[in-house]
Order: sequence, then C-alpha cells, then structure tokens
Amino acid sequence: MKKRLLITRRLPSAVEERAHRDYDVVLNEDDHQMTAEEIAEKARDVDAVMITITDKMPEAAIMALPEHIKIMSTFSIGFDHIDLNAAKARGIKIGNAPHGVTVATAEIAMLLLLGAARRASEGERMIRTKSWPGWAPLQLVGRRLDNKKLGIFGFGKIGRALAQRARGFDMEIHYHDLARVSPELEQGAIYHETLDSLLAVSEFFSINAPSTPETRYFFNKDAISKMPHGAIVVNTARGDLVNDADLIEALKSGRLAYAGLDVFAGEPNINEEYYTLENTFLLPHLGSAAIEARNQMGFEALDNIDAAFAGKEMPFALT
Repeated sequence: MKKRLLITRRLPSAVEERAHRDYDVVLNEDDHQMTAEEIAEKARDVDAVMITITDKMPEAAIMALPEHIKIMSTFSIGFDHIDLNAAKARGIKIGNAPHGVTVATAEIAMLLLLGAARRASEGERMIRTKSWPGWAPLQLVGRRLDNKKLGIFGFGKIGRALAQRARGFDMEIHYHDLARVSPELEQGAIYHETLDSLLAVSEFFSINAPSTPETRYFFNKDAISKMPHGAIVVNTARGDLVNDADLIEALKSGRLAYAGLDVFAGEPNINEEYYTLENTFLLPHLGSAAIEARNQMGFEALDNIDAAFAGKEMPFALT
C-alpha cells in the first residue's frame, strides 16, 4: 500500500507525475495559499508533507502537526519559513531542494544587473505606453557592465554562478562570505574579509546571502553610505535582507542610481513606494521560475521523502 503524501501547492506536471507514481497524493487542487491550520488538518490523513516557501511553519505550526508526521520536505532552497529547532524537538526530518535553483537564479540576477544598468524597465514602459518620441542622443542613457566592479555578498552556489556569467561581461568580481573559498572556486574573484570592504568597491552589488538573524535588514542606510556614489544594487536572495525605507530614500536622492529587485519583504504586499520609482527594475520573484529548475527542485524534495521512508538519511537534510 502506498504512503500518503500531502503537497501544499501545485507543482510542474513531471513532479506531480512522479509523486503520483510512488505515493497516494493529496493535492491542493485549486492551488490556494493554505493556512497552517489547513496543513495540520490535511496532515491527519497523510504520512508526509511537501511544503513550499509560501507555507510559513513557525513553532506553533510545527507543534500543531499530527504526532505521526515525521517527514517533511520543502520545495525550496531557503528554509527561513521553517522553525528547524521546533521540528528537531518534534523529531520531524526536514529536507530542502538546494541545487535546482542555482543556474536559474543566477540568470535572473544577471538580468537584473543588465536591466538596471541599461534602464530596461523605463524603456519598455515607454514603448508600452506609446510615449516613445523616437531616438535621441541622451535618451535613457545607462551604463555598460564591462570593467566595472561587481560585489557579491554570499559566494555560495548561486553567487559563484552569477560570477561566472558576469565574467562573460568582463566584470571584475569581488565577494564576501563567512570564509574564503578555494582558488578553484574563486576563479580569480577577489575576497574581502569584511562586508564593509566589499561595499566600498562595489559599483554593482548583488545580494546572494541567506536570510539569518545576522543578515536580516543588513542593507540599510549605514551599508549604503559605504558604497560608491551612484552604485547599482540587485537582490535575488530574500526581501528581508533589505531595509526598504533606506533603499527607497537612497534611490530617490540619487545616492544609489538603480535597484533591480526580484524579492521583497512581505511579498506580494511590497512597499508601495517602489511602484513610484522610475529607477527600479522589479520582477515578481522569478529566480527559480524556469521549468528545468522547478522540476529539479521537485525531484530533490521527493528524493528526501523517498529516502526518509526507506529509513535512509535525506540527501538534502536540514534536521
């Protein structure tokens, strides 16, 4: 008899097909945002749960799960939506999907760098509103990327994949992380022992760090003050790494020239002032939104569940 698996959001067809092959699947048919109470209720009749980043699982939600639930996997690389300490206390094995997002998110970071530097959103808006008066020498003049210093905060898989792509645009790569990576992984990138040192040289700055108590809202007025005047910043990591009010103030004053953002604090209910700023290139959390990435994420999340039911260590275990 097949184990029963609750999947809290609709996933790509290849992922759902594999899940149906191996499990008796309980789907969220209309793909609505399930509450913690709904997840706990649905979990009463299943053996494991697959969640996504939109499913907030703080301590109360973890403790509300039926006692028999001991396996959970998240369809995401991030796990800041889960109280891992509570899960460990409850004896719940939790895994994530860490590899599928790498290339897709690095591509979006590159898109944001290009879109911000070349003022793509302003140009597209001009076309769509039929307000383009025709070519002019000073119209929407932006910046080239070549020979510019790109600072990458967070030099994990995604940060390094972005560096690889930025090298193709002849950018000079600088980075800061908790520790320096090997020369093989650096590929000539320049390591900065402190974030302040990285900020000081970053003509372009990409946020690729995880959301932790130490990094949350780190990008604030103080951080911005350490950057070159007129720098460009992009964020494909987590929205709560940025102090929105401080970033918006810097964009309005010209202290920062442009921002390219794919993630936001409180999304989808983002700070209303972003809508009024011309010097922003805004995307709706598209980082992993490539079919290859989403399929791999689903397969990795299912690999965790398969292993746990087989009495093996999850390949991508968090607890």
